[in-house]
Amino acid sequence: MGWFPVVTVHTIQAASINAVTLPVLHRAGLAALTLVATSLAITSPAPGRASALFAAAEVDQQNFLMVAAPIGSKGEKAQLNIYEQLKPVRPCFEVGEGTPAPVNPLLATFDFTGICNRYIDANGYSVRVGGQDLATSYRLMVTRSGGDMLLLAFPTKAGAGPEMVVARTRGSAPGFLKLQLEPGWRLMRRQFGGRNLGHLYVYADSWPGTAATAAQPQPTAVEPAQPPTAASPSRRRRRPPSSSPWPRRPCPPPPSSEAVGRSPTC
Repeated sequence: MGWFPVVTVHTIQAASINAVTLPVLHRAGLAALTLVATSLAITSPAPGRASALFAAAEVDQQNFLMVAAPIGSKGEKAQLNIYEQLKPVRPCFEVGEGTPAPVNPLLATFDFTGICNRYIDANGYSVRVGGQDLATSYRLMVTRSGGDMLLLAFPTKAGAGPEMVVARTRGSAPGFLKLQLEPGWRLMRRQFGGRNLGHLYVYADSWPGTAATAAQPQPTAVEPAQPPTAASPSRRRRRPPSSSPWPRRPCPPPPSSEAVGRSPTC
């Protein structure tokens, strides 16, 4: 690149002159730096393209359990926990009878390394709808609603989308309760470059309302009415027109001579 010319800048401070030496880049050097900055800007992923970075892979739903886990000593609030059975060495959880179904998190009683997985916060799970990764615009929260506990997908940004009910316990009771997914929702695993990651998606193929609309049966064409048969009741038969080949009923003779010349009314 060669030697750079040097510009000496003089600053006056309290009647004294100090010399500061600054390097001045050659025109070719400026062009090189501009090229590098442009390359970095192009290769940096844009926030709007985050959904394209990850894919979603199917999982065996029977190996997972979604739980409303109580928070605090009173257990008035709850959060989402997801348990995964990796190996059948020993059970990771136990689900009781009834609605809502109580859950015994057995993995809390032993070292479950390599046997179970536990996902307890946004680092382990997020919302995805079709090809849209909503980890930065939605959060999953458990809330009480009347006599039920709901798992909501709650938007955290204006215009992100509607609030969605993802799962529910179908009743309220103390302790750990099973969350049952609403129709259209399931669990999937996040993938990057064809490789499975330790992150789960609470996933729906499409936004609520669109899938239900698409699933509705299309209206069928109405078949034309068939003429009545001998076995089916028919409507009252109309009188045939005058051009009909059927014989007409003869008119009675006129009662008197005054009626001669009038047209028959029968």
